[in-house]
Amino acid sequence: MASTRDIRRRIKSVKNTRQITKAMELVAASKMKKAQQAALAGRPYAELMARMLAAIADRVEEAQHPFLVKREVKTRGIILVTSDKGLAGPLNANLFKIVTEIKTPAKYVAVGRKGAQFIARTHRDLLADFSVTDRVAFAEVKVVAEFMVKQYLEGAVDTVEILWPRFRNTLVQTPTLLPLLPLASVRDVIADLKSDAGHTPAAAPGAAEQQMIFEPDPLSVLNALLPLYVNREIHQQVLDAKASEHSARMVAMKTAKDNATKLLGELTLEYNKARQAAITQEILEIAAAQFAA
Repeated sequence: MASTRDIRRRIKSVKNTRQITKAMELVAASKMKKAQQAALAGRPYAELMARMLAAIADRVEEAQHPFLVKREVKTRGIILVTSDKGLAGPLNANLFKIVTEIKTPAKYVAVGRKGAQFIARTHRDLLADFSVTDRVAFAEVKVVAEFMVKQYLEGAVDTVEILWPRFRNTLVQTPTLLPLLPLASVRDVIADLKSDAGHTPAAAPGAAEQQMIFEPDPLSVLNALLPLYVNREIHQQVLDAKASEHSARMVAMKTAKDNATKLLGELTLEYNKARQAAITQEILEIAAAQFAA
C-alpha cells in the first residue's frame, strides 16, 4: 500500500486537474452557445439568396456559368476543417479516418492546425493551410473560399469539396464530406439554401419572387450570386465546425471532470484505509511494548 504522503500528493494533483477541466468545460459551453447563435444568424441571408435564385432560375441558361459545367474528375480538391487545439475527444480523429479512406488523387486545403499537421504527417498534397478565430468572421473564410475557387477555375483541382464535423447536437458531431463544385443545377442550389434557412426544399416561390427585376441582366446577377453562394456555404460549414469543436471539448472536459471526481473518491478511501492501518499499527506497537515491560 502506498504511503499516506504519496496518496495526499495524488489527491492534490487530481483536485487541480478537476478544477482545470471544470473551468475548460464552462469556457467551451459558453463558446458553443455563441457559435450556435452565429450559425443560426446566417439563415435570413440563405433565405433571401434562395428567393433571388428562384426568381432568376428560369431566365438564364445554366451551362453559361463555369461553376455549372461538368468535367472529368482527375484531382479532387478538399477543404479539411479541423480544430487548432486538441482536447476535443474523437472530433478530429473521425475526420482523419475519412481522409485515409480517400484513395483517389486529391489536393487539400486545411482550415485548422490539426488538419494541416495530419496532412503533412501523412505526406498528402497540401495546397495551403489557414486558421480562423473563434468568431469565424466572413472575411477570414472568404480568403479560403477564393483560394479554392481559383484552384478550381485554373484546373489545379476538378472539384471543390468540404470535410467538416457537422453539428447534430451537443453529444453528436458527424464527419461530413459535401461536394460544392461543380454545382448540379441552380435549382439544387435553391433547395440547399432553403434547407439551410429552415424551409422545405419543395417550397414554391411566391408572387414577390416572380416580380423581381434584375439589373443589368439576370445572367450578370447569376454570375455574381453563385460565387457568393460558394463563399456562404464554406463560411456556414466552418461556423458549424466551430460549434462542433466547442461541443466536443465541453463533453470531453465534463467526462474528464467526472473521472477525476471518481478517482478522487477512490483515493480518499485508499488514504483513509492507509491512515487507519497506520493508527492500528501504532496501537499494536504500544500494546506490545507495554506487554513486554
